[in-house]
Amino acid sequence: MKRSSGVLLPVSALPSPHGIGTFGAEAYRFIDFLAAAGQRYWQILPLGPTSVGDSPYQPFSSHAGNPYFIDLEALVRAGLLTTEEVAAPDWGNDPQRVDYGKIYAARLPLLRRAFARAGTQLRAEATAFAEENAAWLPDYALFMALKQHFGMRAWTQWDDADIRLRKKGALASWSAKLREDVSFFCFIQYLFYQQWDALQAYAHEKGVRLIGDLPIYVAMDSADVWAGPENFLLDDTCTPLAVAGVPPDSFSADGQLWGNPLYRWDAMRKDGYRWWMARIASAARLYDVLRIDHFRGLESYWSVPYGATNACSGHWVKGPGMDFIAALRAAFPSLPIIAEDLGYLSPAVHALLTGSGFPGMKVLEFAFDSREPGEYRPHTYPENCVCYTGTHDNVPLVGWREEAAPEDVARAEAYLGLNAHEGFHWGMIRGGMSSVAVLFVAQMQDYLGLGAQSRMNTPSTLGCNWQWRMRREDCTPELAEKMRFYTELFGRIEEP
Repeated sequence: MKRSSGVLLPVSALPSPHGIGTFGAEAYRFIDFLAAAGQRYWQILPLGPTSVGDSPYQPFSSHAGNPYFIDLEALVRAGLLTTEEVAAPDWGNDPQRVDYGKIYAARLPLLRRAFARAGTQLRAEATAFAEENAAWLPDYALFMALKQHFGMRAWTQWDDADIRLRKKGALASWSAKLREDVSFFCFIQYLFYQQWDALQAYAHEKGVRLIGDLPIYVAMDSADVWAGPENFLLDDTCTPLAVAGVPPDSFSADGQLWGNPLYRWDAMRKDGYRWWMARIASAARLYDVLRIDHFRGLESYWSVPYGATNACSGHWVKGPGMDFIAALRAAFPSLPIIAEDLGYLSPAVHALLTGSGFPGMKVLEFAFDSREPGEYRPHTYPENCVCYTGTHDNVPLVGWREEAAPEDVARAEAYLGLNAHEGFHWGMIRGGMSSVAVLFVAQMQDYLGLGAQSRMNTPSTLGCNWQWRMRREDCTPELAEKMRFYTELFGRIEEP
């Protein structure tokens, strides 16, 4: 990775007339904007199919794509839908917020209509795609067909115990009974990957590379756990023995109780982490650079007894460490990886990061927070790191200025020479751009100078996250020119 910069913007946050960002015209337009602005990277959030709570970090599968991102206009051009059908649903009345309830109600019925109109050739292509992805797609498609049949309840609550536990006879019986639904969910994945491949190819033509995010854990209610319970710390009834979280700290007195099932790392080690390597192979197919979320969990992770109401009763358990890193590097020697090394970092975590050779993360907002160590201030950065203004879990810079302690804001102003003429957010961006970090990434909200109302996620909260969307008129030639000026000024223009 060469000295360069990029923008963090979830696909869901793109403009579109259908309630949520997609792989359609606005995604291509945003790539053009990034290229004009001198940005080498577009970082996005996980692309998996979302569940209750709409978090991309709790998908139904670590391999499958979210049907919400399929461009409906492309299906109109293919003759699978009509313009009137696509315009008919109520997609929500706020172009700057995603209304997931309305998206959920309207999306799948439209895609089913497209599936019903698919001709012999298109169905044959979808079938071939399913065969090419036989390691995960049949299980996922059956999982989704079963969820639909059982009223979208979690698989642990399905009425048929035999299919919950994947008894051979039940698998055969339900696969036959739900054959058409299974084909439909395979068809959706064919459309998703077909459109994504085209978008990624266009990005490459424009000199833009995609950074994707790999959550360290998978959701309990996922095809991953249902199809491979032997990989997780579950009892004979597939009930978790312990779940994931993070311990209490200065930001949260109760810690964070994520609730994801933990891995049987000892069992995984015996087969060379085969399940993990398959998961990373899927991510490497989608992204040019992979960010591993909660990297510190590979050194040791916070294990909370199942049924606990908060994370206080957890304890640290050793993870796979360098053994896993060695297997990863051997399997994917040319895949660039970023380690999300935020949070409590012990000397052992620092040693693991150094041993891996992966660049870690530095967050500018943390640099001036009195609760954080001084290692986030730019003068301490190593070159092998990625500097972020903030992540999807942080309030944008303008909101940070409004919410942070006055002494923290004053510290930032003194350190970076922030002033009203340049603008607070542009001065913070300058501070990151000018650092020695090999890569600098800012949230799109920061370039737009937006406040707390545009925050993508507030950890440990439900109901108002993952909703913000950018307006079409936000990506102006003037903004691209200003971004390019800063990028060139600090030597981050990397011509394709």
